[in-house]
Amino acid sequence: MSPSGSGFVREDLPVQQSTSPVPRIADAYRAIEHVFDVPFGGALNPLKHLGALGFMLFWLLVVSGVVLYVLLDTSAAGAYRSIDELSQVPWMLGTALRGLHRYAADGFVIVMLAHLAREWVLGRYKGFRAVPWLTGIPLIALAFVCGIGGFWLNWDQLGQFSAIATAEWFDALPFLASPLARNFLGDANLNRLFTLFVFVHLGMPLLMVFGLWFHIQRISHARVFPPRAMALATAATLLLLALVLPVRSQGPANLATVPQNLQLDWILLFIHPLTDATSPIAVWILLVAAFAVLLALPLLPARAQPVAVVDPGNCSGCRRCFDDCPYSAVTMVPHTNGRRGVELAVVDADLCASCGICVGACPSSTPFRSTERLVTGIDMPQWPIHDLRERLLQGLAAMPGPRRYVVFGCDHGARADTTAAPDVLHFSLVCAGMLPPSFIEYALRGGADGVLVSGCREGGCEFRLGQRWTQQRLGGERPPHLRATVPAERWHVAWADRGDEAALAAALSQLRARTGATEPFLPLESTP
Repeated sequence: MSPSGSGFVREDLPVQQSTSPVPRIADAYRAIEHVFDVPFGGALNPLKHLGALGFMLFWLLVVSGVVLYVLLDTSAAGAYRSIDELSQVPWMLGTALRGLHRYAADGFVIVMLAHLAREWVLGRYKGFRAVPWLTGIPLIALAFVCGIGGFWLNWDQLGQFSAIATAEWFDALPFLASPLARNFLGDANLNRLFTLFVFVHLGMPLLMVFGLWFHIQRISHARVFPPRAMALATAATLLLLALVLPVRSQGPANLATVPQNLQLDWILLFIHPLTDATSPIAVWILLVAAFAVLLALPLLPARAQPVAVVDPGNCSGCRRCFDDCPYSAVTMVPHTNGRRGVELAVVDADLCASCGICVGACPSSTPFRSTERLVTGIDMPQWPIHDLRERLLQGLAAMPGPRRYVVFGCDHGARADTTAAPDVLHFSLVCAGMLPPSFIEYALRGGADGVLVSGCREGGCEFRLGQRWTQQRLGGERPPHLRATVPAERWHVAWADRGDEAALAAALSQLRARTGATEPFLPLESTP
């Protein structure tokens, strides 16, 4: 590989491709996600915050559910009356509370399934992502059990229909000795039955709390709450729905009659009409097969990924890689040099995402170190930071001039090679977060007139935190910083996803216009 006037391509370094099972579907999803960027902006695009929205809706359900439980008469005789009386509370407060709880439940299921679909489409269920995927699948079943059980506590005609339909569905299982519908759904057993209803509807959320905790254990800096503007807008939307389309009881339950003309919640109670349209056994087979497939996906063959390597001689135990790793792949242990209080980074190969964000965080990754070979505290073996420094210098030296520009792109963002031109030297990194900020200054001192850094759009980083950390590092909010002495007009940032190459070209044109009449930066020989 050698530099040329049309750019600088890493021919010997593998570019990480999408792990999606169907790349075209992934591209189509990305296109849909970009459409939502227009009205909401990248930072507030709800499709990029599905997990955080799910957490918010869950806690909204918990808070509203606790209030409803305080007001609920948990006896068969008083349940319907206590819930129905909420509609008589002044200022529609009771109506708002009940509707908020119901619509938050519907929203939680929608967001949860959308989150599942997004992760599958983007291929995020194998390797270092296997544990979050496997811990998330059981939460789907718990959510529906809890949601369906909530209708039983109302003990109106809809709750009666759901309870009987569920009991008959379980009766189809061959290992149940006696019919649930006959033994439990009788007037003599209703109070005992309501004890079961309360246990189901209140016990499942407790299991979900533990499940959600396990779900995010291997995800660093997990977002468990969406941006404030999104949270307020979501809560306001649910409250508006609760007032405009109030949730009403559908007449008291009566086991002597068969409910008619019910208004079904198709999101939470879809299983009942599905059972009527097919058969109880068919639905059992469908659900068991669906969960089996979902749980088996992480077992599919996965391509081996390089793992970050720590060099004890250059690791100072600063903990920056530990703090910045998106998937908790880095832990700190006592250093092998035996010095008291000094730590050493250790990488868990099963959790490493091969993103290189830890390399960009390491203070020893600065190219200004006066060593013949740049050995860093932590590095990626397939694309070491030393090679990036050497290729940058060689590429700049081979460019004819009079103007020279360097583009540091991202494999998962807009393609850096589309900027190819006689005056452009382009690199495509695994993630923008892999780039130490000091490389911008190093490129300028090495003869570049301007440097353009490109990465995925805000909230759309393939490795969750690469875009955020890069933005904060360049803005001086997170170490390592770009030195304030670097002229701001000499470098530019463009957040652009694959397909946004026009935006990348526009950013480069803007950089050319800003630097067309500027004086050269101090050369490397003059670096203090």
